[in-house]
Amino acid sequence: MANIQSTIHIENGYEKDAITHYPVVIIGAGAAGIGMACQLREQLGFDQFRIFDRQAGIGGTWWINRYPGVAVDIPAIFYSFSFAPNNKWTTFFPPGPEIIDYLHGVCDKYQIVDKIQLNTDVAEMKWLEDEKLWEVTLVHMAVGTGDLSAKERQQRIDQHGEQSVYIRRETIRAKVIASCVGGLVDPNDLPKDIPGRETFEGDVFHSARWNYDVDLTAKDVIVMGTGCSAAQFSTLLTKPPYNAKSVTQLMRSPPWVVPKAKPPFGPEVWGEWSAYLFDRVPGVGRFFRTFVWFVSEIDYYTLMHNSPSNRKARAKVEAQLIDHMKKSVPEKYHEILTPDYGVACKRRIFDEYWFDTMNDPNYDLTTQPLTSIQPRSVTLGPGRHYPPMSKTDSKAPTDQVELPADTIILANGFDLKTWLHPLKVRGRDNKLLQDVWDERGGPQAYMGTAMDGFPNFFIIFGPNTATGHSSVVLAIENMVNYSIKFMKPLLKGDIEVAEIKKDAEVAWTKAMQEELKDTVWMSGGCHSWYFTANGWNATAYPRSQTDYALRCMFPKWSDWNLKYTSKGLTKQRVKGGLFYTTFAAALIGAYYTRRNGGNLGSFFANIRLYFRYGIVKVLGALTQVLIRLQSRI
Repeated sequence: MANIQSTIHIENGYEKDAITHYPVVIIGAGAAGIGMACQLREQLGFDQFRIFDRQAGIGGTWWINRYPGVAVDIPAIFYSFSFAPNNKWTTFFPPGPEIIDYLHGVCDKYQIVDKIQLNTDVAEMKWLEDEKLWEVTLVHMAVGTGDLSAKERQQRIDQHGEQSVYIRRETIRAKVIASCVGGLVDPNDLPKDIPGRETFEGDVFHSARWNYDVDLTAKDVIVMGTGCSAAQFSTLLTKPPYNAKSVTQLMRSPPWVVPKAKPPFGPEVWGEWSAYLFDRVPGVGRFFRTFVWFVSEIDYYTLMHNSPSNRKARAKVEAQLIDHMKKSVPEKYHEILTPDYGVACKRRIFDEYWFDTMNDPNYDLTTQPLTSIQPRSVTLGPGRHYPPMSKTDSKAPTDQVELPADTIILANGFDLKTWLHPLKVRGRDNKLLQDVWDERGGPQAYMGTAMDGFPNFFIIFGPNTATGHSSVVLAIENMVNYSIKFMKPLLKGDIEVAEIKKDAEVAWTKAMQEELKDTVWMSGGCHSWYFTANGWNATAYPRSQTDYALRCMFPKWSDWNLKYTSKGLTKQRVKGGLFYTTFAAALIGAYYTRRNGGNLGSFFANIRLYFRYGIVKVLGALTQVLIRLQSRI
């Protein structure tokens, strides 16, 4: 891959309008960006790429989320790359810092650290039809400001000027772009419709931007939200070293809470012996990873659809989880912790300590709404979010109450205006990707990866690729491997444009939305961030990960428009000509062998030998000769 298209180079380097060309630009240095970079190196032997990330460190969501207790909630052996297994996890569900260490180790192993440019935001990209390139606008940021939320950056600009955040802009060009940005980027703010929010004298911060400068000792803490993150950190706040005086957690509706799986032989034995076994007994680590995958796929086939067997299975699981809840938490919480929707309708909490925390006298859980804020207190009620007020026999509190409050911690999700936000992507005819999505009903992409009108652009973990049962890292690997199949001929100069056909994209999206209607996510009776008010689900993949993996392994090439270069056409014609010539020769040879009374078995044995020692070498030699001739032309 030594041609000009596949090397980083500078155009007009002596002039003011000098511009750097990159064969591949990767947006995001989280797990997806790291996976893409590693596979470009491993599969293609290609290192002429650059990774840009707004944040100040490598690791994506694991870099930015530093709240107390942050940890992976599926077995780590399954939350890791298949091409970079880690046999030295200290626990079954390791904490965030250990995940970061793993990702950094992968970067070191594949020598991509020097390919990562941090504190650099990709603000906009525009397709140049004549050049068949992407023009990308970079914004170089003050160190660390990319770790701030959009609101915090704006506050800094208001106080200290734009140069305190954005240092300069740069325009680059790229042949191929892989978007590896996450969907959960900007955390939600405190709701603006709550009276008195600006009068609060205490500290307010989001769990995704945890403020360790705030001392919680002897403080009354209000936690807004009961999602996965909140369930992890709220269990620690009344304990050392945080030592909060009280914690009141506000819940809109109850999640389904699943007891976190125990490792084989218990946590202590696992922590002591798993690394030893995985290191010294060949195949044990791979076997256990495969076993976890198998169990997760059973979870999909058992729970995620609306067949009679699935409904029966869900009812059985729900009864077990309700029984577990009632045995674990005080009776006063039983009603508000009993969901009124199907299990797996929205993300489940895999819990180790949250239910135990509810027995702490300094902890309280309520479904009453936050109705006003005072300088050192909050008012809850009157009323409640759950059970609904229409349930007149409910014993859940509804009376207005004022609680002391020194700190409000938000765990109320993220700003999910659209996928890829705030990146602006302009494709053919200068059309914004978001506008195309709006015209077609919502965010979408063929295989979650490609959009017509946006050539040579691959989205890793795009619309309709999330699973409710499997590993996000496995899904990322599948998408990376799929995209590289199209990047390879682009980078070799065999094609100049790879673009999904509109009919294929529309048909794919229609199938996704139709199939989702028959899943628990859309018909389980819950409200979640998976789908919008009009019922558009751009989040979940309605099929199994096995199905998705097979589709990624064997692309449907007829769904793509591939514009070949003259070199690529020459190679295609040579390969096609040799194939048909060989096929014709085989038929003629078989005919004459049979006509002359020869043995067809020996003939085909000779043909196999001919293929093995002749055709492969001839094909390779002719192809190289033609490539060299073409390059000179």
